[in-house]
Formats: sequence, C-alpha cells, structure tokens
Amino acid sequence: SHKTFRTKQKLAKAQKANRPIPQWIRLRTNNTIRYNAKRRHWRKTRLGI
Repeated sequence: SHKTFRTKQKLAKAQKANRPIPQWIRLRTNNTIRYNAKRRHWRKTRLGI
C-alpha cells in the first residue's frame, strides 16, 4: 500500500517498541519490572494512526 514517510516512520517505531524487556533490566530492577506493559498485538490493538 502507498504510505507517507511519516506514517512509515511511526509504523517502524511501533515495530521496534513492540518487544519484550531485556533480561538484564529484570536483574537491575530486582524483578520489579517483569514484562513490557506496552506490548501490542497487531490484530487485537490498533495504533490509531
């Protein structure tokens, strides 16, 4: 599909942000942060762009 550069940038940022937290952060925070609360599933939740 045809998309503008700004739309493509937003999609790329969302794709990069949609990953689990690194394991070393669990160690650093003494396991207080256990998972990424902002994980998004492509079919369940839309980005709204």
